[in-house]
Amino acid sequence: MVKRKYESAQRQRQAQQTRRAILAAAAELFVEPGYAATPLTAIAARAGVAIQTVYAVFGSKRQLLSELVDITIAGDEEPVALPDRPFVAEIRALADPRAKLVRFARHLAEVNARQAAVMIALAGAASADPDAAAIWRRNLDDRRRGMTGLAADLAATGRLRADHDVETAADVLWLAMDVRNYDWLVRQRGWTTEQYQRWYVDTVAAALLASDGAQTAL
Repeated sequence: MVKRKYESAQRQRQAQQTRRAILAAAAELFVEPGYAATPLTAIAARAGVAIQTVYAVFGSKRQLLSELVDITIAGDEEPVALPDRPFVAEIRALADPRAKLVRFARHLAEVNARQAAVMIALAGAASADPDAAAIWRRNLDDRRRGMTGLAADLAATGRLRADHDVETAADVLWLAMDVRNYDWLVRQRGWTTEQYQRWYVDTVAAALLASDGAQTAL
C-alpha cells in the first residue's frame, strides 16, 4: 500500500512536470515565432516530450493556448477564481477609493509583468486566427466583468464623479488596465514599474473620482 501511494505520488509529480514543460515551451514559441507559425510538434520538441503526450495532456492547440493564458494571468494553477483571490479582499477592505486603486495598480503591474509577452502575442494572433480571436475575446469579456466588480466597490465609497455610474466606471477601468498600456509604457518606453503604477492611479482617479482626497503613497 505504501509503495503504491509513493508510486502514485511520483507519477503525479512527473505528470505535473510534463505539463509545466509543455506550457513553458508554448509560452516561448507562441511569442516567437508566434501562435499560427508554431505547430504542436515544435512545442513537443521544445518540451522534450512526444507529440502524443501534448495531445494527451491538452487535447488541442487551442486548449493549450487557453490554459496558458489562464495560468499566465493567475500566476499559478490553483483552482481559485480571480474574484476569490486575497488581493480582491484587500481592495474591498480599504475605505479610501484612491487607496483601492493603489492596491489594484500593484496587482496589475505584477500580472502585466508576467503576462505581457503572451498577451501581446495573443492579440496579434487574434487578427488572423479564429481560435486565438475567441480566446482574446473571452479575456476581454472576463476583464470587463472583473472591472465591474471594482467599479461597484469604488461607487460604494460615494466618491464617483456625478457623470459616472458603475457601468461607465467599469469601462474606464477596463480601458486603463489593458495590457497594451503596460507594453507601450514599460516594455517599449522603459518606464519603471513605479512610474506605471503612478500613471494608472493618477489617470483613473482623475477620470472617475470626485476628488482625490488623501493621497496614498505607492
